[in-house]
Amino acid sequence: MAGGRDLRALFSTNDRGLTAQEAFTNRQAQWELVAAALTEHLRRTSAPGFNVEDLEAPRHNVLVFHGVGGIGKTTLSRKLEATLADAGRRPAQWGEPTWQTGRILPVRIDLARSAGTDFEQIVLTIRAALAGIGRPLPAFDLALRRYWDANHPGEPLEEYMRHGGLASKFGQALPQQMQSALADVAQTLLLPGTVGSVVGQATGALVRALRERRQTVRALAACTRLADLLEAEPDLDTLSYYPHLLAWELARLPTGKRVTPVVLFDTFEDIGDRTHRDLERLLQRVVWLMPNALFVITGRSRLQWADPALQGQLDYTGPAAWPGLAAPALPSARTTPGTASHGRQILVGDFSPEDCDAYLARRLSREGQPVIGDHIRQVITSRSHGLPLYLDLAVMRFLEIRRTGRTPRPSDFAHDFPALIARTLTDLTTDERHVLRSVSLLDAFDLALATRAAGLTHEAPAQRLTERPFIRESPFGQWPFHLHALIRSTIRNADDQTDDRWSDGDWRAAAARAFSALGEQWSAGEAPDRLLLVGCLQQGLPLARDYNLDLDWLTDAAWTYVGDSVWEPITPPAAAGAPSPGTSADALVELLSTLTRRQHEHRARTVSRLTAVLDAELLPADLQEMALYYRAKSLRDIGRAAQSRRDYQQVADQGGRLAPAARRGLAHAARLTGDFPTALAAAQNLGWEGRHQRVMGDLYWLQGQPARAAAAYLAGRTEAEQHGKAGEAAHNQALRAFAIALYAPDQATAEIDLAYQLLAGLNLRATTINVRRAELIRDAGGDSVDDQIATLRTELDIAGLASLTPAIELAGAFHHAVLDDHIALNATLTRLREQTSDEDHAYFVDIAHFMAGLPLDDPSPAQWIDGEPATRSRWRALVTARREHLGSLR
Repeated sequence: MAGGRDLRALFSTNDRGLTAQEAFTNRQAQWELVAAALTEHLRRTSAPGFNVEDLEAPRHNVLVFHGVGGIGKTTLSRKLEATLADAGRRPAQWGEPTWQTGRILPVRIDLARSAGTDFEQIVLTIRAALAGIGRPLPAFDLALRRYWDANHPGEPLEEYMRHGGLASKFGQALPQQMQSALADVAQTLLLPGTVGSVVGQATGALVRALRERRQTVRALAACTRLADLLEAEPDLDTLSYYPHLLAWELARLPTGKRVTPVVLFDTFEDIGDRTHRDLERLLQRVVWLMPNALFVITGRSRLQWADPALQGQLDYTGPAAWPGLAAPALPSARTTPGTASHGRQILVGDFSPEDCDAYLARRLSREGQPVIGDHIRQVITSRSHGLPLYLDLAVMRFLEIRRTGRTPRPSDFAHDFPALIARTLTDLTTDERHVLRSVSLLDAFDLALATRAAGLTHEAPAQRLTERPFIRESPFGQWPFHLHALIRSTIRNADDQTDDRWSDGDWRAAAARAFSALGEQWSAGEAPDRLLLVGCLQQGLPLARDYNLDLDWLTDAAWTYVGDSVWEPITPPAAAGAPSPGTSADALVELLSTLTRRQHEHRARTVSRLTAVLDAELLPADLQEMALYYRAKSLRDIGRAAQSRRDYQQVADQGGRLAPAARRGLAHAARLTGDFPTALAAAQNLGWEGRHQRVMGDLYWLQGQPARAAAAYLAGRTEAEQHGKAGEAAHNQALRAFAIALYAPDQATAEIDLAYQLLAGLNLRATTINVRRAELIRDAGGDSVDDQIATLRTELDIAGLASLTPAIELAGAFHHAVLDDHIALNATLTRLREQTSDEDHAYFVDIAHFMAGLPLDDPSPAQWIDGEPATRSRWRALVTARREHLGSLR
């Protein structure tokens, strides 16, 4: 819905065919909150026990919308004013009002410094708006006239209203009503002279009459505090108590004349700061003394009135006084999108992508069609992060480019606007600005991290900054606070022209402080904390990369990350510049990114990326060893066994951290070729670091001894759990489930379920495949196994896990042997021979023959630990036992 002519856009082009409108985009959630609050307010004020003269009851007459500069609070305030004044101007998407009784009178007051609104004008605006009810409000009018004559001698109120714009907005009814009220009082008290000459006499006489409870002033005598206010010195402080008289007058209006003011205070952040609250104190007094009016306040920050610490700075403080302002955040369907609720304090959120597109489409049009094309709108919407101010600035950039004679292109809007920085920093202190720039380097932060990054010795500026609406809070994150994405991007990347802008050296110093602070938080952890580790890596890696910092604590953190075998995503956004590594931090980012991504991409790609890291020679020796070891694993996975063994041997010979793991890799290599005695001897010397129990289990099941394998895997899982290695524990459990499925399918389901539980939250593709293999073995002889095998073949091909493909075919051979399906078994044997032609896993062909009880004319060179006959017998017994098991189920 259009919000009126956009004069700034209109005067930015000579194109008279262009329609420039202020676009109002859906704020339905906020409207629903206002409507609900107003409905509840009317219910409360119409209840029999409600009393406007009760100065001790809690106040429920405030609703606060707060948010970053440019989020659309002023537009919302204006639209609320228009809708409350005339239901016909309500946006179509906003629902019908839910209140049924009484007249609603909106009064919008802009508190912006540029508007020049002072407290006198605020009080006069509220009273002038109430002149529309068409009758004097004598208690208030007499007090106001006394104040005016004392503080503006010789200046008629009519002239003041005309110069201040109040007369054009509300007319001259107020001076006339005040004169009428004063004349009525003078007549009641039988005072001589004209109205203008007897103001002082009328006030004194009225006070005496009120004190003496004369019958002639019985109506005004019902206002118990009128005499006190008329006797008080008529200064600005006294003026701030006069709204009590307004509330009293409104409460005694006849039913047919009853009116409920809705006062909209906009730009509340401009009335002062957290130290100087003089004007805020006066405004809060107005709100408190008019409990029958609803106040809708829009500003950048939440109101602190419910904070007991403000006692003494403001008159009414604490949660007992303002229950709605102190209420904690509660999830509500009405608060999304674009709204986060804190009781009666609502954070005005960003526009949805659909709202952004609608805004841009309506803002500039020609003959009803959008001037800004689809592709440009998509780019602007994406970069705006839903901030309306960004959309507005992008529209002006669109017009600016058109003025040069060039047609705007989508690439023209990959742009940050320095004006956003000025709008964000405008009401921050110097220290708060310093903290803001520092935390823009971080994805998330807490008070300690923000303070250290800023190089300050006290947390107060960081604490104040977290109360600003552009700081978002996620209480369940590792660090609770993060900066609005667009504000962060702009501060980091735009051409900052502010007086206290940072140099390149300032940014690098802040990055070094933030990097050190992250390292200190990780090192200070009393117990292993995986979330903290990953969070520190996610934030520390881009800092080290982008500002060319030494690796420092990142080296130990990287080893801890790799050692757990969990593989959470930690890849930071790509850096600008050359794609190949240029520093040690670049290389470490690429190394860890590759190790994480290998769970999701073809292992040949992993080999290529790791080779590039190794060839760059930018990492220290121990991290080069890490890259070499994982290249060996990936080479094995894609079936390049000889190259894999060479890399393993080099890592083992270096004797570094991964030497035991490399020796395990060499033991695996011996197993793959069928040299089982050598693999067994190596396994017995590997220890926990070499995962000896898992290697033993891998050997036992190949010999047709799955029960011994299951016991070894259980021991390996237990050791992994004792060492806090979640990935290794899950891997052992997956293999244990497979082994148990071979000889006890009824028990396998529970083991498979446990394996999936241990895999929850881990990125271990090969381990997951092993659980699927256990499911195949458990289901062998059933109807769905062939489909399961076909699916797994496809997944392994996509992942580049060629080393696991023969294992899946062997599971298929077990299935076919159980069914005694020689045709399918022959097809499987053909595939197995093709897959094991390079001698690795060649013994799988032997085992398939053992399972089916088939003669073996051309055996592999496998050296079975206790001979071929015993191994053949055990494998055949497993198939026979499965057939008997299936027969018992029929």
